[in-house]
Amino acid sequence: MSLEALETIAQAEEKARQIRETAETKAKSAVRAAEEEAALAAAAAEEKAAIEIRELTRAADEKAREAAGALASNTRNREAAMTAHAERMMDQVVDKIVERIVTG
Repeated sequence: MSLEALETIAQAEEKARQIRETAETKAKSAVRAAEEEAALAAAAAEEKAAIEIRELTRAADEKAREAAGALASNTRNREAAMTAHAERMMDQVVDKIVERIVTG
């Protein structure tokens, strides 16, 4: 082989090595950029999830307070109705006892 052919081969090998190095550098850079972007996306998703959880918790608490208030109101109404009924029944019982004593 001639000296020129060996030099051409050496130059081609050097050029191939440089191309390979450049490609590796670009690939590593692209991987780093993708990893950074993924980390930012994950952080954003976590923050969004935390906000949604806080909102859902707030809504659930509000709904629970409303339900508890409605239940308490319903219970007070039933208590009042039962008290009124008991008082009417007591009046009827007293009337019957008085009637029996009087007619006795």
